Amino acid sequence: MKTIFYNALLIGALTVAAFGATKPDQTATVAIGGKNITIKYSSPAVNGRTGKIFTKDGLIGGDDHYPVWRAGANAATALHTDVALVLGELTVPAGDYTLFVNIANPAAWELIVNKQTGQGGLDYDAKQDLGKVKMTMTKPPALVEQLTYTLASTGGNKGKLTLSWENVVASVNFTTK
Repeated sequence: MKTIFYNALLIGALTVAAFGATKPDQTATVAIGGKNITIKYSSPAVNGRTGKIFTKDGLIGGDDHYPVWRAGANAATALHTDVALVLGELTVPAGDYTLFVNIANPAAWELIVNKQTGQGGLDYDAKQDLGKVKMTMTKPPALVEQLTYTLASTGGNKGKLTLSWENVVASVNFTTK
């Protein structure tokens, strides 16, 4: 029993060393027209690695599916919507999905909505993609230490999904159906 306990401590310490101070179980939620849209994710920290996160030889460059990134840490980032969405130009029926991001072009990321759910963060199957959406890229006014998702109502049946981390802000507008 002691061995299992010490192994669990060692795995936890190695995870913190590799990904910085990851905050598990983060949630972003917005209600539009009485219907909820929620993203659940783990939030890694920059942890002194500015400029070394999104590059091929950076933190996420070692992932098997690079340049497709799990868009968080630990388990895959989950999207739940109580209502059908038009995300960019992609229609997303009400339900549960996994989000990934293609970061191949630093100036034009693509949000990937994947139909497979419940997988680990590094388990990506492109055959399960519902579709991809171009994201609007900007820079934050200051370094964003912890990866953060925000979902915001922009009036009526419209909203905005935003991912911010390090020196990147990537967003996509959506409408509810």
